[in-house]
Amino acid sequence: MSEKDNDCPDCPKQFPDNRDFGSSANPSDNGSTILVTGAGGFVGRKLCGELAKRGYKLRVLVRNDRTDAFFKSIKAQIYNGDIRDHEVVDCVCDGISGVFHLASIVQQAGIPDRDFWDVHVTVTKNLMAACVKYNVSRVVHCSTIGVLGHITGPPADESSPYNVEDIYQRTKAEGEKVAMEYHKSKGLPVTIVRPAAVYGPGDRRLLKLFKLIASGRFVMIGDGKTLIHPVYIDDLVKGMVLAYEQPEAVGEIFILGGPEYMSISRWSEIIAGQAGVSLPRWRIPYHPVKVAAMLCESLFKPFGLEPPLFRRRVDFFVKNRAFSIDKAKNMLGYDPKTGIKEGARLTMAWYREQGWIK
Repeated sequence: MSEKDNDCPDCPKQFPDNRDFGSSANPSDNGSTILVTGAGGFVGRKLCGELAKRGYKLRVLVRNDRTDAFFKSIKAQIYNGDIRDHEVVDCVCDGISGVFHLASIVQQAGIPDRDFWDVHVTVTKNLMAACVKYNVSRVVHCSTIGVLGHITGPPADESSPYNVEDIYQRTKAEGEKVAMEYHKSKGLPVTIVRPAAVYGPGDRRLLKLFKLIASGRFVMIGDGKTLIHPVYIDDLVKGMVLAYEQPEAVGEIFILGGPEYMSISRWSEIIAGQAGVSLPRWRIPYHPVKVAAMLCESLFKPFGLEPPLFRRRVDFFVKNRAFSIDKAKNMLGYDPKTGIKEGARLTMAWYREQGWIK
């Protein structure tokens, strides 16, 4: 295959020296090539590292070259392009045997609803159609436990109904439905995974929480009894690989959480212990903070800016997220090993190595 044969005007590509695409009808055959969308993100990079360790050949779709050094180090085929372009999607799916679909918009304020629909729903339709076209043998679609919203009778499980509360959750739920419909109507071997609150070295989403606690400036909003279900990144990616490799996983949905869920108070205390600080005893009532968040949103929305305080961030303190992972344990052999104290220790140490927490 010549360099010219690899060219695709609609999807600029860079390849390592090893250009053997490979293919296999068996997803556990490590000679197969797996496409990872959203590979440049926190979970995507960790997943690619785990897959590479297991001997899989990788193809990644990224929007810029910032992560090329890492992907070159694991000999991944690197495609640069916009996943919202259906021709790019068709291009990167040609010659693969499996897909991990992780591409998503980060949940934050100031993003138009249309962008959430484009990435979480339309892109998923285009990708599933391309997978059918190229007879892809396994698809793992990464969703979120957020599609279940606030858990009123914890713990929730995979049989719990959708309970979406914002545009992010709504479009992620619709993306799930699209992926599963392709399984039911087209026979595409799809598995859906719903990660819980992911954390660990490499994560920046929860950096603000760790930083506030370590600085002694963290103040609890509400009574602190709200439940949260963390999952350490290494446990999560191993669960995702199991969902890809186990034949019984096809057509199923799995919640991937850590060994236990707990109150936000307890989690905060554990993080504080690893930081060597004590948490303040006083707390702020929820409702005044919610009103302040609503005002911030209304003031910043006309300018298309993310407000310093918004309702979704405040809701972190009052919306239960607690789940059973029994289905993943029983069907996949999922066995998360990292306890919350060890996970918090490793995460805090990494933040300090980066100079983000003193």
